[in-house]
Amino acid sequence: MDSANYSIPQEVTRVTSTLKRANFEAYLVGGCVRDLLLNKTPKDWDITTNAHPDQIQALFEETFYNNQFGTVGVVSMSSTQADEKATDPTLKVIEVTPYRKEGTYSDSRRPDNVEFGVSLHEDLARRDFTINALALDIDKGHIVDCYKGQADLAAQQLRAVGNPNERFQEDALRMLRAIRLGAELGFSIEQKTFEAISQNAHLLKNISKERIRDELIKTIMSPYPMEALLHMKQTGLLTYILPDLESGIGIEQNHSHIYTVFEHLLRALQHAADKNFSLEVRLASLFHDIGKPASRRNSAETKEYTFYGHEVVGSRVTRKALENLRFPKETVEKIVKLVRWHMFFSDPDKITLSAVRRMIVNVGVENIWELLNVRMCDRIGSGRPKEQPFRFRKYTSMVEEALRDPVSVDMLKIDGLKIMDVTREKPGPRIGNMLHALLEEVLDDPSMNTEDLLEKRVLELSTLPDEELAEKGKQGKNKKEEVEERELEELRRKHKV
Repeated sequence: MDSANYSIPQEVTRVTSTLKRANFEAYLVGGCVRDLLLNKTPKDWDITTNAHPDQIQALFEETFYNNQFGTVGVVSMSSTQADEKATDPTLKVIEVTPYRKEGTYSDSRRPDNVEFGVSLHEDLARRDFTINALALDIDKGHIVDCYKGQADLAAQQLRAVGNPNERFQEDALRMLRAIRLGAELGFSIEQKTFEAISQNAHLLKNISKERIRDELIKTIMSPYPMEALLHMKQTGLLTYILPDLESGIGIEQNHSHIYTVFEHLLRALQHAADKNFSLEVRLASLFHDIGKPASRRNSAETKEYTFYGHEVVGSRVTRKALENLRFPKETVEKIVKLVRWHMFFSDPDKITLSAVRRMIVNVGVENIWELLNVRMCDRIGSGRPKEQPFRFRKYTSMVEEALRDPVSVDMLKIDGLKIMDVTREKPGPRIGNMLHALLEEVLDDPSMNTEDLLEKRVLELSTLPDEELAEKGKQGKNKKEEVEERELEELRRKHKV
């Protein structure tokens, strides 16, 4: 590999060059090397060296060091340096970690002790997967690959470094990380590594909910979350992450669904990923029917299953599951709302404009479009081929209609109280007629809608007799209806309804 063929920010090369000038070794290591070999832009740049933490800190102006694993954060640009000198202004900190050898992991989470100053080979031996156990000498363009990581990259597979049972017993989160990386990269998991996950899945109970949540979020936001969750189920990890999902395994549905509840939820999630929807929509799609197993009944009349109230049950299950994984309160509330109200757009009898307005109040203006997206994922997850049938387009049109600003006197930069103040008119029909007369003129010429111009115009209107003013008010009402109908026709034409 020729490192000149890869774009490495000067903030990174500055750190490696400084270490080498001080006669220390310095390599890019881990995920950033993997990403470079995959022609991806690394999200993080990690450097490993034979220097100890105090020796690293002595070489750089601004650093911080507050952990037991030896990692020193090197601030990439000092406050006195101009931003334009940075090739990547977003790269604020470069992490530099000494070669280290780790002792036993008695809690399946962190090493009991760490030894610094070992060799690069020993440092790579402690890493999780072969594709992450790669080191790059930037100056020489040389890859250090002790565990055939490049071969696994070419084969698009994840394989643990050394004995997979030992790697997962050291840090149980690595099992979830294996599945997440597979989903992010589209890689398979090597058979022995996969088997070791199944054998050690119970160790995940030793990992904090926050660390599990963070890995789960990355998995859900990956391109292939459905396959990842299937792997979690196959290995037994799902029991320690989202056990409520397992209740949908084997649960058949009625004629509108060709999949079991479990598979339907996974397919809905996958469609959300395919559409690059938000985390909240993806999780709501995954949870939207999670209340079905508890609410399933067999109808004596139709001989089919019913799931009355499953959205209410599901919203409670969703809240408990997300709170258990320590999701932020705001995120929980949004997803729970989407699950609670997801059935609205599946029932055509509920769809009136006033019902849509009430739904917007229930779910929030900021969430209404995401509710429609959840409904779309629900439909595709049911095995139906069309993403936006006529009925769905109609719903979209009605939401836009409910959200748009109505054509009304409220648009005017003047109100009845101001008219009475300016004209000394008393409350009565004349005030309403003046407002509608002004509305007609503003609809014809929006530039008229200023306080000064409307005040001048209302003084002129106030001189008109009742009959003439009433006629102008009537013309204003007719104009309002004409404009409103034209806007609605355009809206329906846009959505082909």
